[in-house]
Amino acid sequence: MKKFSIVTLTFLAALVSIGTHAEESVWDWLLSFKRFKEVAPVINSTYKEECGSCHLAYPPGLLPSASWQKLLNKKALADHFGDSAELDEETRKELELYALDNAAEKSYYKRPRKIMASLGTDEAPLRITEIPYIREKHEDIPSEKIKGNKKVGSLSQCDKCHRQAQNASFDDDTVLIP
Repeated sequence: MKKFSIVTLTFLAALVSIGTHAEESVWDWLLSFKRFKEVAPVINSTYKEECGSCHLAYPPGLLPSASWQKLLNKKALADHFGDSAELDEETRKELELYALDNAAEKSYYKRPRKIMASLGTDEAPLRITEIPYIREKHEDIPSEKIKGNKKVGSLSQCDKCHRQAQNASFDDDTVLIP
């Protein structure tokens, strides 16, 4: 019985020492069934507006911090996958801070944890579609349903098939390929 108490106290001490997280407190995470689902939704209005003006405002939990650092620097924004996404420095810093604070390795959500587990320690993909976990989740979908489909075009167009992508839900139950 004494051994059980020591193990329990050690576990509780470890949890308390973790502190809080950008998404929620450890206690909220432990008591919530949502921790097993999806990815944290985008809650920063500037991020939603700036990134969402051209494409889905991808939840930061879909990429590690190193990826966000590469994507949100001045040079990368000047040539953002062939387009200019330049921002004033204050806005750029706000978006970068938001993305870094909510990146995959800092998440308690299920998908970001799986994303991080699929990446090597030094990997920092620039595209969500380069992540092994994401590729694996889509490997059984025939190319003609994505690339050959004018209504979809590529895997980067998550919201074309994942009907709840804007709410950070990428669950199989929300998929409808047009």
